Amino acid sequence: MSTIAFLNIGMHGRVNPTLPVVAELVRRGHSVTYHTSPAFSAEIAAAGAKVHPYPGGDLPLPDPPTPPTLITGLTRTALSLLPTVLAELRDIRPDLIVHDSACPWGSVAASQLGVPAASSFTTFAYNRRTPSPTRASWELLTTPAFLRARLELSRRYRTGKLPFFDLGNIRQPLNLVFTSPEFQLGAADFDDSYRFVGPSIGARPADPSFPADQLKDPVLYASLGTVFAADPQVLRTFAAALAPLGGTVVISTGATDPAALGPLPGNVLALHSTPQPQVLARAAMFVTHGGMNSANEALYAGVPMLVVPQGADQPLVASRVAALGAGLALDPADVSVDAVRARAQRLLDEPVFRAAAAGLRQAQRQAGGARRAADELERRLS
Repeated sequence: MSTIAFLNIGMHGRVNPTLPVVAELVRRGHSVTYHTSPAFSAEIAAAGAKVHPYPGGDLPLPDPPTPPTLITGLTRTALSLLPTVLAELRDIRPDLIVHDSACPWGSVAASQLGVPAASSFTTFAYNRRTPSPTRASWELLTTPAFLRARLELSRRYRTGKLPFFDLGNIRQPLNLVFTSPEFQLGAADFDDSYRFVGPSIGARPADPSFPADQLKDPVLYASLGTVFAADPQVLRTFAAALAPLGGTVVISTGATDPAALGPLPGNVLALHSTPQPQVLARAAMFVTHGGMNSANEALYAGVPMLVVPQGADQPLVASRVAALGAGLALDPADVSVDAVRARAQRLLDEPVFRAAAAGLRQAQRQAGGARRAADELERRLS
């Protein structure tokens, strides 16, 4: 069988969808290595891959994570990681490199070593109709730190077809897009190198600390993800708005201390983290930031969403959810108890939202998920 190396940036939304694919490839007899931040070592090992943590510990995201700061950070990270990554890969001698669409060192490593590559899109796929957030802009053209780092990357390494600017949209002859063609904007506009394999959702280790037996229907779930720090006042607003509507309201606070929310209604459960697919399997509705991974998981479960986008590609996800009738969008500036409660009430009371979410649930599942992704990677190997 073959040896396949995964290279990724250290973000839950980028790593999580790849783990069921890793597990499926290992099940089929392939040897898999995984190169990313040390924080994901346990989950990667559980999927069956050999873990190669990046040197220097976990790599923090720029603050704020705007396109110019992200692209500059990715370029500098590529320069710092490539010596180690290339040395490891020369020893491993992979038959295929699979890298995230925002992992320039994965693309450069494949070019430098002459190894076939595939790109993993855990966001939307991007083209003219769906513009990439990291496409060329005046800000990048006037960012000396980025220009210096990017020119140095080209000087030191064979960068192949790596975009000069658009480092969140790195394409290969095979591009795995982890959503369904029904949810992707303009899926028919993409060529055959793009395979819309749907959400990749596999079994995750059980969280014995989560009180699943205490949930009472209807379960209402709110989370603003892990990338942007959640304002405690916003989370308190969600709690106050949802408490009268739900049996149990589950709020995932992410990096925010649950204690910062202060006293909450008795039916509100605030936790740093939750087993999201498990909660969504019980949820009647989901208040979300609109990260692509969260939206995919909600649609996979057929759960209507109230999307409160925080940044990055989340406004695009919010507009897509609303356009397909699977939920509603709310501008963060308009968040209030009354606004959240009114929209949540609609999602619970009007059957059209659950019907649309159910239709997308079927589409997400029919796309194939991890098994389809593994099939496509095996074809790339042949």
